[in-house]
Amino acid sequence: MNLFTKFAETAESRLDETSICWGDELLTYGWVRERTNGLAKKLVEDFCIQPGDRVAVWLKNQPEFNATLFGVWQAGGVVVMVNNFLKPDEVDFILSDSEAKVVITDSSLEEARKDLESRGKGWTFIQVEEYNGLATSEEFPPAERAEDELAALLYTSGTTGKPKGAMLTHGNFLHNVSSCVEALEIGSEDRMVVILPQFHSFMFTVGTLAPMLAGIGIILLKSLNPFKNVLIEVIKHKGTIMPAVPALWRSLTQAPEVPPLPLRVCISGGAPLPVEVLKEFQEKFPYTLLEGYGPTESSPVASVNPVRGEKRPGSIGLALPRVDLSVRNDAGEELPIGETGEICIRGGNVMQGYWKQPEETAKAIRDGWLYSGDIGHQDADGYFFITDRKKDMLLVNGINVYPREIEEVIHQFPGVKEAAVIGIKDRRKGEQPIAYVAPLEDTEIDPKELRTFVKERMADYKVPREVRLMDALPRSATGKILKTKLREITSEQES
Repeated sequence: MNLFTKFAETAESRLDETSICWGDELLTYGWVRERTNGLAKKLVEDFCIQPGDRVAVWLKNQPEFNATLFGVWQAGGVVVMVNNFLKPDEVDFILSDSEAKVVITDSSLEEARKDLESRGKGWTFIQVEEYNGLATSEEFPPAERAEDELAALLYTSGTTGKPKGAMLTHGNFLHNVSSCVEALEIGSEDRMVVILPQFHSFMFTVGTLAPMLAGIGIILLKSLNPFKNVLIEVIKHKGTIMPAVPALWRSLTQAPEVPPLPLRVCISGGAPLPVEVLKEFQEKFPYTLLEGYGPTESSPVASVNPVRGEKRPGSIGLALPRVDLSVRNDAGEELPIGETGEICIRGGNVMQGYWKQPEETAKAIRDGWLYSGDIGHQDADGYFFITDRKKDMLLVNGINVYPREIEEVIHQFPGVKEAAVIGIKDRRKGEQPIAYVAPLEDTEIDPKELRTFVKERMADYKVPREVRLMDALPRSATGKILKTKLREITSEQES
């Protein structure tokens, strides 16, 4: 069994049933299958894709996204997921690092695509606008791929300043989908509402793979804006499950008027859910709001509060079925109930490792446990709580942002002597980066010009909200920049 054969088995008995609600269009499982057949045929016959070859998927939310995933897997390829907010230099790194042969994109990214094509690195581009011409009901023989073989590389920002490709197998995703379907009690009458970017690991598994493999419909939206349209679509297509980030649930609680919705379960992931937001939501709405948790490296879901039973505010819930969670110290020893340590994950959902980075893999996976980098504890009833992050990482709208990556770009700006990026709390986005910069002697830096410089080279959500100039950054006796001191300074300036 692999992801394609599981999907084909599910779709076979539902060819005329709705798979994707896209505005006024109701697209069937048959519609998706015809496009997976056509894409797989083109990848193999025209571009000589062999089992294990990497195929980059660089798309915005659209029905073709779903067909693309299963078409690549039908051909035996490995999906390299590309964040569509990234700038060409960032995309270049992922395509080069993964050694992708083919890049599947759409016309809305044409300008960035032309930039990459001009670099002469030999990538072949396919646009999804071609899919209607490729579609065929004639079955194309799928490549043989085992559960333990690579299905996707999902890139997560790295502490070294460059993203790392989490190697996730067909078995990893099948395991995680099965666990999510069981934990969320997904049934044939459910419809999944997908409003967040499908490239994000949370939506990749929970919003896309889970419903497609379970055989239920997806209500797919291009974006959250305007939010009124989201509610209209949920009502029109009878959405019952809606995963989103905390910022959305906060917006919903603050909305003056919200019509009755057909929702059964709401899921909060991608970032910590403030207790106050959960409390306000449950006071205002009858729908169940569950906080879950999981890093990309665990496919990604590792825990969730139960659909039935107690939902503990501030908790990431209970371990997912067939997944083990543990709190451990730096020596790898399991800590007693209530003691604080690093949250570790074990199960069939844990990645094989990081692409071409054995040293980073050895740090992350020890004795079969994935060390998440998140600090927390477990209570006597098995609920887990996260209290801090071991990694020097920010969460901006639920997306991992590593300061080192931003700092490296800032250091490319003329006149920068030293730079440090820290996070600042933001009610809407959870966190935002701000940069402290010290210029070279006798040099002036315009913060606005520096922000523009960064914006031209990085995704907008990584651009520091502010650039604050200092004569010199605070350092320890050993010369290390003291980010704790910068956080203190920031706190004083914000108060």
